[in-house]
Amino acid sequence: MKEDVFSKPLMRSCVGDHIWELLDTDPERFKKEVKDYFAKAYPGWTVVKANRKEKIIWLRDDRAEE
Repeated sequence: MKEDVFSKPLMRSCVGDHIWELLDTDPERFKKEVKDYFAKAYPGWTVVKANRKEKIIWLRDDRAEE
C-alpha cells in the first residue's frame, strides 16, 4: 500500500521563478529541477507536492530513514 503523503509533518519551501516557468513549458524538467535542487539544498528531504498558485514546494523529512 502506498504511504500517505501526509503521514508526517511537511515543511514548505520555494524555488526561483526560472524553475516555476518550466512547469508550463516542460513539466518533466520542472520535476527534475525541483528534485535536484532539494537533493542538494536539503539532503534527506523528499519533495511531495508543488502548489503552483502560491509557489510553494512541500517537503517531507525522511532523514531518519536513511
